[in-house]
Amino acid sequence: MRILPLLSILLFLNLYSVSAHVSKQDSIEVYLIDSFVPPENPDIFVVSFYTSDTCLSSALIDGKHNIIISETFTDNHRSEIDISKYIFMNNKVEFLLITIDAEGNIYQSEKYEFTIPVDKVVQAHGSNFISCLLGSLVFLTPSPTLILVKKEQYFSLSKDLPIVAFYSGGFNYPKSYLFGGYSYVIKFNDPSILRFGYKYLIEIPYFEFISPGLSAFSNLKGYNGLSSEITIGLFKFYSVFTLTTGGRYNFKPGTTDSEFWEFNIGLFSSFFTLHL
Repeated sequence: MRILPLLSILLFLNLYSVSAHVSKQDSIEVYLIDSFVPPENPDIFVVSFYTSDTCLSSALIDGKHNIIISETFTDNHRSEIDISKYIFMNNKVEFLLITIDAEGNIYQSEKYEFTIPVDKVVQAHGSNFISCLLGSLVFLTPSPTLILVKKEQYFSLSKDLPIVAFYSGGFNYPKSYLFGGYSYVIKFNDPSILRFGYKYLIEIPYFEFISPGLSAFSNLKGYNGLSSEITIGLFKFYSVFTLTTGGRYNFKPGTTDSEFWEFNIGLFSSFFTLHL
């Protein structure tokens, strides 16, 4: 009896090539659960979702690769798709979920996207070493930071580097990460500040994410303190780097008038980070 669903999907593949035949009505709701490429196996795209009714399903990846997900009628869909044979020009890849109901009506979901490791895109362009070198330079670019101490202003160059990233579910961003940081404050008596902390990422509409964080800092000469902060991910570029802006409140516990503020603009990426 499996031949009928297969015939339906073959018919669908032919019909989908002619856009006039594809219904864009939303009569079958799609509830996306997961869509990610696991770091330990970058040749596999994992996708799972529920639908409001039983149906057949496929995924249209990058606008041209149509892969069958469910060849029997179901409302619970999951597949691990081999993407090693495809070449992507960007590692932020869009896809649609296509469904066919029992009457043969064809529907498409809204656009979703998943992220693949940047080296797969680099290999497609044939410039592995140069692209990795440029990526490393961007990754290490310090953040210009304005420091406000009472009525005085200072300027610093800072960099927070993710050390360990913790994932849960999708892999577009980690759920949280541990980081180490260094700041060089111009015109400070002791200009070097080291930092270690934790940040939690929440993906939000219109921006990439909002990230509250806590950290401890020290100039290694007796000035030690704690910090709380908020970072906003504004937008991505080159698919693995996110432009960010944020503010940080610093203070030395038990010492009055020790607080100072930092406001910065910088880059975030967890691509070169240990993933757990």
